[in-house]
Amino acid sequence: MGVFSLFGADRPEDLMKQAKAAYEKVVSLESDSRDARSMRLRLGLLCRAHLDKTFIEGAERMADWQELAALAIANGTERPELPQPSMYQKVKSGENEVYAYLPEEYTDVAFSLGGRYQRTEISAQQAIDAMQGLADQLCYYDLSLEEPFTALQFLRDELAEEEGEQGFDDGDDPAARPSS
Repeated sequence: MGVFSLFGADRPEDLMKQAKAAYEKVVSLESDSRDARSMRLRLGLLCRAHLDKTFIEGAERMADWQELAALAIANGTERPELPQPSMYQKVKSGENEVYAYLPEEYTDVAFSLGGRYQRTEISAQQAIDAMQGLADQLCYYDLSLEEPFTALQFLRDELAEEEGEQGFDDGDDPAARPSS
């Protein structure tokens, strides 16, 4: 145990406060210096991980909630409250895990989209499109990045893999048809 741990420097509450302060500092930067761009980019990477994890958490917690709700209905008891997202996520940063912060307006949407995807209310492509729109908003308006990060890369890869496995035979591929 480090000396700082004795004084609570590594307490999750303190680390969360630091994550929120870092987010607020970076989004309030008016400079376009190299350092400012670098800080925005680093925060963007943390935000991307946060959004992806929040989407996954929304899907997983909705699946759990659905099971509990079905049990409650079967037992004639009250359904549990819907799960709520956290504005903080532990994400990988190099060799370490750090807390990342996102405002509620982003976490609510990402969490909800994960839940809707889990309930098959939206397709994988609709989830990707909606999450990319959310990422674009965050990147362009909050972080002032020139290029938005790619949201839900894991789901994009999964979709591409599924499409590749389905493949085409000559009768199904419009590009393989002779022109008239």
